[in-house]
Parts: sequence; C-alpha cells; structure tokens
Amino acid sequence: MTEHDWPEARPLPDFPWDLLEPHKARAREIGIVDLSIGTPVDPTPEVVRQALCAAADAPGYPTVWGTPALREAVAGWLRRRLGVDADADAVLPTIGSKELVAMLPFQLGLSARDVVAIPAVAYPTYDVGARLAGAAIVTADGVDELEQARRRVEATGRTLRLAWLNSPSNPTGAVTSAAELAAIVAWGRAHGVLIVSDECYIELGWEAEPVSVLHPSVCGAAHDGVLAVHSLSKRSNLAGYRGAFITGDAAMVRRLLAIRKHSGAMLPSPIQAAMIAAYGDDEHVQRQRAVYAARRAQLRPALDQAGFRVDASEAGLYLWATRGADAWDTVAALADLGILVAPGAFYGAAGAQHVRIALTATDERIATAAARLTEGLMPAPQARH
Repeated sequence: MTEHDWPEARPLPDFPWDLLEPHKARAREIGIVDLSIGTPVDPTPEVVRQALCAAADAPGYPTVWGTPALREAVAGWLRRRLGVDADADAVLPTIGSKELVAMLPFQLGLSARDVVAIPAVAYPTYDVGARLAGAAIVTADGVDELEQARRRVEATGRTLRLAWLNSPSNPTGAVTSAAELAAIVAWGRAHGVLIVSDECYIELGWEAEPVSVLHPSVCGAAHDGVLAVHSLSKRSNLAGYRGAFITGDAAMVRRLLAIRKHSGAMLPSPIQAAMIAAYGDDEHVQRQRAVYAARRAQLRPALDQAGFRVDASEAGLYLWATRGADAWDTVAALADLGILVAPGAFYGAAGAQHVRIALTATDERIATAAARLTEGLMPAPQARH
C-alpha cells in the first residue's frame, strides 16, 4: 500500500494516450497494428441496430432514471447471466461507464477531507474521479492493504470513503475470487466505506469465471454499501452508443438519481431502446466471445515465442505482458514492428514493466501482429543505465 501526497486539490494529469503519438507515428511507417486502445472493431449486433432505428422518432426528453422496460431488461440480465437478485428500481442508466467513474466521487459529495482507494494497477479514471472531487487517493489491493490504508488515512484526520474494485481488471485481466470479494464487502460495511465494483468485462472470462460483487455468495441477501458498474461497450460492441448502468445499494442509487436529475444526465431514448435489445439477447455475446477467444489463441503463443511472459490475463480483452524491460522501451520496440500497445505505466507505477495488448483488432490485424512477433524480429530488451 502506498500513499500519494494530499494537497487540497490535485491537477489533472496529462491525457495518457497523447503520449503514445510518437510511437503511433513510428508504427504507421511499418503498417500499424493498433492494439493500444480497447475500442471494438466488430459490427454492432443487428438486433441492437434494429431497435435503435425503430426508436429513432424521439421528440420528447428522456428520463434520467430510464424507462421501466430498460430497468427491467437490465434486472433480467443480472438475474439470468450473473445470478444477481436485482431490483429494477435500483438500476440507473448512465452515459457510458467512464462518465460515471469520473463523476461518482463528486456526485457522492466527496471533498478534500476524503480519500478514495484504488487498485495499485488501475484504470486511470478512478484517480481522475477523485481529483475532480478534490479528494486524495491511496492504492490498496485486498482486505489487509485496505485496512492499513484506512488506519493511515484516519491518522491524518481524513476519512476513507470509497474503495474501487475492478474484476476482471483493466488492464491486467485478473479476476478477484468470490471469497476475496466477500471479505472486502464485509470490511467495507464494518467501516462505512462504500465498495464500488467496475465489472464491465464480467462476461469475458477465459481462465477464471468472474463473479459480481452483488452475487449472494459475496454480499448476502442485501446490497447495502455496495455498487456495481456495467457497460455494453465491450460485450456488445456498443462503445459508440455510450450505454451503461450502475446498480446495487438502492439508497445510494436514489441519491445518485436525484443529483443526476439536476445535471440533466439523460441517456437518449433510442439508446435506451438499443440497450433493452442488447440485454435481452445472449446469442450475440456468445458469438463475439468466440471471436475474441480465437484472436487470443493466436496472439498469446506469439507473445510467448517473442520472449514475453503473460501475467494474469484470466479474463477481459487484454493480455498483460512483460519481458522484464521498462514498459516504454517495450512500446518502442513493438512500434518498430508496426505494433502499437499501451505501456503499463499508464495504469500506475506497479505496471512499469508491463504492456497492455488489446484483442480489439480485426482478425487480419491480429494475424499480422502474430506473424511479426514470431518472425524473430523482436529485439532483446536492453539494460537501462
């Protein structure tokens, strides 16, 4: 567990993806295979597009809470696919999950007196969300580190208010077990720390079966003190639609609803109709899983042959790889092969020797990357002096 400085306000960091531009330019010279940003490239399912078109005549304002049909569709999916006993009245649609992650600490009223716990290797927007609220962060994984963090935070006169979980993890693909999730939920309830789980990759388990923080084996019969965030961007190729939701503790959801009504955070009606179709259809998810499984099966052995070690990567759309070198050196070496990846340093100091490699490229581009890796062109890592 490490702590960051706690000034009254922390400036926003540079947007990380801008730092990749020189390497992107180099990769373009070769013929770029862009495996850096995990943006879907496969078609949006036909059933979803049809629903969107059918709802295109939408002259009136949508509601922030979403239609009853949408909330029922989400609750049905949670029961059917995740085994979560969901209350449709505790479902709140959001304009994508990133917006929710970035604004949640602010919308919950956190301030400079408060602290947010995030994983040591984490999606950068968890930190950004704390910054926007003026709160500080600590990095902590698991109950023991969270408890150490809570005690050290309290010694400063501040309060640990919120702890982010991310399983399956972006960027590592690690899956947190139900037993560990249950221990964290019990700890959060005992100390008044809200537990929020980002579960946007939950239907993409490969070597482990992800479980929701809202599953009865984790939180029991009640969802008090627990929230979960879900998105259609990856599981349904709807990143361009910005369809997501948050659910769990009903009182917290109602509080967020009241705040978001004032800010006009309304998901467009045609998008709500598209979400109903997406959450009502499991077949397209299974087809897309098969596509990603095939790409993963092609790319992972190519990385092994090129001298990488793939860590975690039990689920999700990324391979978390290292060859024992500084992440930026690896990014540069891969750019020389025309392959663009994300440095692990984007996700925290603990990722300084890893790179995140996305499966979100066409079959042809994945095959090209695998061929370049296995042709023996990957230079050996150089020692840094």
